[in-house]
Parts: sequence; C-alpha cells; structure tokens
Amino acid sequence: MPVDDKNTIIELHIDITEAIIEQKINVLELLASHTDLSKQKLKDAMNKGAVWLSSSASAKNAKVIRRKKAKLQAGNQLSLHYNKSVLEQEVTEPKLVDDQADYSVWYKPYGLWSQGSKWGDHCSIGRLVEQYFDFGRQSYIVHRLDRAANGLMLIAHNKKAAHKLAEMFAKRKVQKVYHATVMGKLIDKQTINLDIDGKTAISHLAPLEYLNELDQSRVEVIIETGRKHQIRKHLAAIGHSIVGDRLYGGADDSCPDLQLTAKQLGFICPVSGEQRAYQA
Repeated sequence: MPVDDKNTIIELHIDITEAIIEQKINVLELLASHTDLSKQKLKDAMNKGAVWLSSSASAKNAKVIRRKKAKLQAGNQLSLHYNKSVLEQEVTEPKLVDDQADYSVWYKPYGLWSQGSKWGDHCSIGRLVEQYFDFGRQSYIVHRLDRAANGLMLIAHNKKAAHKLAEMFAKRKVQKVYHATVMGKLIDKQTINLDIDGKTAISHLAPLEYLNELDQSRVEVIIETGRKHQIRKHLAAIGHSIVGDRLYGGADDSCPDLQLTAKQLGFICPVSGEQRAYQA
C-alpha cells in the first residue's frame, strides 16, 4: 500500500540494541530507516503522540516521546503506531471556563476525545489543554466525557490535585447535571436504576420542555454513578433514546450530533475548600 494512501496503517516495533546505541542514531532517523515514510511524516506522527518508548517489550510502561533526541537505552522498545486517517483528523478546540492553577474547567465540544490512544493524542482535550498553556502545565484527566457528547470537564494540572479530584468523583461528591434532547414525550420525573456491566447505575430524569412538532423532549439528567455511556444506555432502555445517538439510538449520518451536554458541575474545591459551581 502506498504510504500516501489515506488508509495507511503501520505498526512498527524496534528493539533497541547495543549496536543501535553505538551508531548514535536519533529516534527520527531510526524510524526512517525502518519505514518508507518521510521524516516529515514521522516528525508529524511524533508530535501527535503516535511514537512510544518502553523500557522493554512490555507495553505496560510505554510513554509517548515527541523529541527526536529522546534518550534510548539497550533493552528499550521503540514503537510507531501510524494511522494516516487518525493523524489527519481535526477537531474544534476546547474553551477555557475557569483557571484555578491546580486545575481548570473547560467546555469540551463534540468530537473531541477525553484521552488519546496509541494512535495519537492531538485530538484529545488533555493534549490541547497543555498546548493552550504553552506546555507550562501537565494535564491529568480525572473524569471522562464521551467523544460524541459536549460540555464541562475538569482537568487537573498536578498529581496532588488529580488525586483529590479523582477521589471526589469516585466518592460521588461532584454534582453532575446533564441536558439532553430525546425522542418522544417524557411526561414525569423518574429514576432509572438499571445495572451496567454488572455494576449499579442510577440516573434521575426530569422533563424540561416538549417539542411537539418534532416529538422530542428536552430533559435534565442527574447521575449518581458514572458508568460508561450510562445516560445513553439508560435513556435508550426506556424508549427515549438521545437524538443523534448512533450507538444506542439507531441514528445515522443524516442526524445531528449527539444532543447530550454536561451542563453543570458542582463541588467543594479540594484546594481552597470553597464551593464551586459551573454551567455550560
């Protein structure tokens, strides 16, 4: 397959030997010697988080490397995960809502990932937040929002804050309020207590507005738990799938984006002890 083909996918693993170290070859040159990709394409892949280095053949301790002069040691393994279609993706940038130094609050638009993958992190909110601060701060993801959803996210900027914020979410000390537009008419408030993947999952629904001409309802959702795709699964289970839900609601490409917004976050700041409340 030509390397310029839009479907080009390359997974390459190079075991670093003493012979490679003796050649004093940098990461970019090493990758170029093992692929037909140009150095410019490889440099772009490195910048976008598709090149990893682990201390052994085990991927458990692999870390993203972006510098061509990153230090290599015998016994390391250098990996390239090149997917041209992924690397060419573009997303709308997040918007800063509040900056508390130890953490910040952001509006995540539709299509932006919470975290990157081995194929790259340039379309993740964590990476874009680091770029916003000119790499003066690290980003730690303490909770997630579906790629298809939009709304408020907290990003920690040091390990201490990340631990405290993650603990708040784990202990359900963060009030999370979502707004969604769903199919059909939701008449009354109700609570959905339906396990997801064998774990307790509880969602509280309240109707906000009925759109008669579309036979759709705007609803407020407050969740007690944070299971993967909880709101989408719960609403689909009761026959009120979210508009634009291609995964659980049967929507197709002609439908609008997923109509689910993380509307409000409320919590006691683990740093100052003050009450914080944010609204998208």
